Amino acid sequence: MKTIIIAEAGVNHNGDMKLAKRLIDEAKAAGADFVKFQTAVNPTSKYAPKAEYQKRETGADETQLQMALKLRLTLEQHYELYQYCKGAGISYLSTAFDIESVHFLDSLYLPFWKIPSGEITNLPYLLEIAKTAKPVVMSTGMADMDEIETAIKILRDNGSGEITLLQCHTDYPTKMENVNLRAMNTLSEAFRVPVGLSDHSIGIEVSIAAAALGASVIEKHFTLNRNMYGPDHKASIEPEELCQMVKSIRNIEAALGDGRKMCSPLEKKNRIVARKSIVAKRNIVEGEFFTEENITTKRPGNGISPMEWFKVLGTRAVRDFGEDELICRE
Repeated sequence: MKTIIIAEAGVNHNGDMKLAKRLIDEAKAAGADFVKFQTAVNPTSKYAPKAEYQKRETGADETQLQMALKLRLTLEQHYELYQYCKGAGISYLSTAFDIESVHFLDSLYLPFWKIPSGEITNLPYLLEIAKTAKPVVMSTGMADMDEIETAIKILRDNGSGEITLLQCHTDYPTKMENVNLRAMNTLSEAFRVPVGLSDHSIGIEVSIAAAALGASVIEKHFTLNRNMYGPDHKASIEPEELCQMVKSIRNIEAALGDGRKMCSPLEKKNRIVARKSIVAKRNIVEGEFFTEENITTKRPGNGISPMEWFKVLGTRAVRDFGEDELICRE
């Protein structure tokens, strides 16, 4: 199974189209399957406060809306990025943060919806997503199992396609002790759906571990430079790290294999070298009985297998054998 890797550009373009296009180019160069942005026409009220991590990274003197307006791209700019992705050879994706954005993104025929954690309790939004009948990848940060179950039921009852759930911890950056990768297994067992990870931790090891645990989708924030202004840069990886993460995940996929335990063709070539045979411990003369004093097991493995040990003990040597010579019965 190939893990879908979403390089989350988010708002790390800082409202600058040149930066947005550079993020697309870096995601493509790294080998990500999708580069994802965030589309919002009017997602927050003028009274909405900033989260603590947003205050820490962008200051406390402005509202969440004022910050969002600085970072927002217009629908026309999103369409331009969609076209730029086509030319660059990477799939465009964006998270809709309001119903107007759902309508716009639906016109781009995206292959699936990425629902953010904050919309899991937004009934009108979920209904709008469901009636498009597209598959859904939904982050589950801040949600309990009952809320997740309710959201899944709303989506399914109203026409949604296949649902994939992402374990997510909505704090930026997420501390290792809060990642809770095992929650992927809990979600899979409880809801019988594919699972993955929306990773807000520092570094790339958590995403690689998620791939080893069978994540079908991994989403990871990335930036051109972690020291840039903006709420998400500090919890993002840089292009070189994104390249290494993608490479490592692809290696993990190959290493996981198909689960069948068998001797591979390459291993068969090494059986003779690595396995052992019954050999003479010392010189043995014809007619002498084989005992534990005159035979032993040594490499190579192209003679009588040590699994035949008790069948050989007590029989007579059919000829003389020199020390270390493979024992034979005829």
